Amino acid sequence: MSKIPISVCIIAKNEERYIEGCLQHLKPFGFEIVVADTGSTDRTKEIAEKYADKVVDFEWIDDFAAARNFCAEHASNNWILALDCDEYMDSFDIAKVRILMQRFVKSVGRFQLKNLLKGNDGRDRFTVDDVIRFYNKKRFKWENAIHEQLVHIHDSEDMKYHCFDVPMEVIHHGYNISAEEMQEKQLRNLRLLEKQLESDPDDSYTWFQAGQSHFLLHDYEKAVEAYETALSIETNIRRYFVEILIESLAKAYINLDRPQDAIALLLKYGEQFKTAKYSAVLSDAYLQNKDVLKALMNYIRTVSLEDRDTLGDGLLVCYSRIIDIYRGMGQHDMADMYTDLHEKCRLERERIINK
Repeated sequence: MSKIPISVCIIAKNEERYIEGCLQHLKPFGFEIVVADTGSTDRTKEIAEKYADKVVDFEWIDDFAAARNFCAEHASNNWILALDCDEYMDSFDIAKVRILMQRFVKSVGRFQLKNLLKGNDGRDRFTVDDVIRFYNKKRFKWENAIHEQLVHIHDSEDMKYHCFDVPMEVIHHGYNISAEEMQEKQLRNLRLLEKQLESDPDDSYTWFQAGQSHFLLHDYEKAVEAYETALSIETNIRRYFVEILIESLAKAYINLDRPQDAIALLLKYGEQFKTAKYSAVLSDAYLQNKDVLKALMNYIRTVSLEDRDTLGDGLLVCYSRIIDIYRGMGQHDMADMYTDLHEKCRLERERIINK
């Protein structure tokens, strides 16, 4: 048994590029580590056996949820932290997590994943996602063959489960890949998503994820079609992915030079969503629509929100646009003030990217 009653469960296939770094980062924390290999033909299993407490084989059946559930079954602990091979843990507050595990027995844990990726200009960037991956396997399991979600094992339980924030930092390297690798990954995802939609064409979450893949492939017309379908099906605006769905649809409109559609959409749901990410997209839409003063006020509001760090590199973009607008208005003192904030943000960005 591990020092802390948490098992880190990882599914892997041909991940020799990343898995050693992932496991090396985990070792100091004292977790039990379980790796389920889904058919590697490279050195993935050999590397995993150097670090993991258990390495088990899972016959791949085009189902990520099944693989994650299989891996969790082989864990000695009930509390599971699901990671991927290309995710490196940099911090984990064990003392605080012990308290949270006792307090939120029936809840799931959410943490921030900082994604490193290449921008269209070839420069390193990072984004931030909230992911729900910490759970008690006696109460929750994975569902969906692709873009799997945690669901209650017992149907009678309230499906609107509570999420608590896990004090940890994880850096995700898997998006920092070539355009060809990204295309291959998203085409694979679309194949699995289309298979899922054949059996359940009214699943709003699957339509949303199909939109995400089309967006990453820069096919914004198809992304809009998938997002709009998801939004037309989904009746519960409070489901955790709906805010991301609306933001993504607005971004697709912006990429198609339809800022007025983006503004109308975001204002329609603005009372429900007050996050920095939501506000930043609205700011971008105002700017593209040449509503410069509205864009400025909204960018200032965005960088003032408590959750502004969730913007990743987007926070730098917001500061840059505030500076540019103020300079264009001849208000250089205000531009200089935000230049100082931009520099502090840039230094934090460098810290994350250079880890």
